[in-house]
This record gives sequence, structure tokens and C-alpha cells, in this order.
Amino acid sequence: MVSGTEIRLNRVMRKGKMLCIPMDHGISDGPIKGLEDPHSVIYNCEHFGLTSVIINKGILKTLPRPTKIGIFVHYSGSTSLSSSPNRKMLTGSVEEALRLGADGVSLHINIGGKEEPEMLEQLGKIAYECHKWNMPLLAMMYPRGENIKNPHDPDIVAHVARIGAECGADIVKTVYTGDVDSFSKVVKSTPVPVVIAGGPKAKTDKDLLIMTEDAMAAGAKGITYGRNIFGHKTPEKMVQALAAIIFKKESAKEVAKQLGKK
Repeated sequence: MVSGTEIRLNRVMRKGKMLCIPMDHGISDGPIKGLEDPHSVIYNCEHFGLTSVIINKGILKTLPRPTKIGIFVHYSGSTSLSSSPNRKMLTGSVEEALRLGADGVSLHINIGGKEEPEMLEQLGKIAYECHKWNMPLLAMMYPRGENIKNPHDPDIVAHVARIGAECGADIVKTVYTGDVDSFSKVVKSTPVPVVIAGGPKAKTDKDLLIMTEDAMAAGAKGITYGRNIFGHKTPEKMVQALAAIIFKKESAKEVAKQLGKK
């Protein structure tokens, strides 16, 4: 028998793989470049291979019409104006996510700083509620805080990703460690699907495509890129290029050539 969680995971992923645009930046940073109109980004990209987006509840509530892709509602909030920007607070509940029609819930958890205990408590609480209602939970697990010297250290990333899985997340999003061998160890030691974050804006499209290809080769189940998609001059073409790598297993080198011609 298929569970509600499986049905919803099938909406945010395609054949177990994910191409997701996180667009939760409005609370933390305001209407940054590319996200002045998040609704347009969603509708412009939904036909090019996108499987899901991560948005705050206010953006979900104001969608002009339903989308053809899965939606995670994001329930972690802090602002760049705060004296504690790494301290993420809960901004909603799983029951609310169900009422809004979301297909999953997303949380941001920083590990390695003084705010860690509070965020772990939030993760445990929301994981319990998600399991109760058969709602998928995506945990953004970041090595971030005063005790983290190198956020891309493979041992630290593996530990942080494992925390997300151990606390009940159905999908773990974390940073890429920089090479296939080290990230494959992160994936193997995390008993739920792992997807990678895009981080800062990539220097070139080719760099981003190569990172995607390498992460998939290491066993990642997909990507969640924000600025590198919505901040791109043609977001829909970047989504199409990433989809070719993730779902069709085309090479980054060839896809980069095609993207450059468009």
C-alpha cells in the first residue's frame, strides 16, 4: 500500500530525483535580485524540468493559480537585520502546511553554533508532526557557527547530514564537499536521499553544471539551487540544462555548450 508520504514525495521528486529552486530568501534578505516576483520564476520554470520549489507560506498563499510542480513550504525564519541571523525560528506548523496544500515542509538547521540546541529541538518537533500527517520533511543541514572552521570538511558535512537523517528528515539538503570521493562518503553514511545546495552565485554556468554532474556521480539525488537559478539571466534555460544532467545523464561539458548557444 502506498503511503501519503510516498505520494507527496512523488510530487516533489521525479523517479526519486529532485530539481528544486529554494526561494525562501525573502524573509532573510528581502526582495533580492531575481526574486522580485517569485511567482513568475515558478511559472516560467515549471515546464523545463523543475520538480519542486521551496517557498515561504506567504508566497504560497498568494500564488495566482496552482502549479504543475511540488511545493515545500519553508518554516524557518531569521533576517539579515538581526543580531543573530543564524538563529532560525519556526514560522508555521505541519497542520498549516496541509491546509495550504503544500506537498512537504522545509526547515533550515545550523549546526556548530550557540543556536544549535534550539534548532535541533525544532527539527525533532516538526519531524514528529510530519510523520504524524505523512508529510515529507526536507532538512537543510548546514555546518554554520562559531565552532565550524571549514564548512566543507567532509567529516563535518557527513556528521551534519547524518543529524538530519537521525532526527527524522525524509530528504537532507547540505553543502557539496568539493569532490566525488568525499561526497560519496557523505551520501553513503546518510540513510535518506541527499541533495546539494548551490551556495553563492557560481562564477560560470559550466562550474555549476560540473558540480551537479559530480554530485550526481557521488550518489546525490538532486540539487536545490537558489541564486544560481533565479539569479541567472535565463532561469528557465538553466533549469533545462540541469534537468538534462540530472534526469538524462547528459555530460556537463556538452550541456554547457548547448546552454551557451541558446
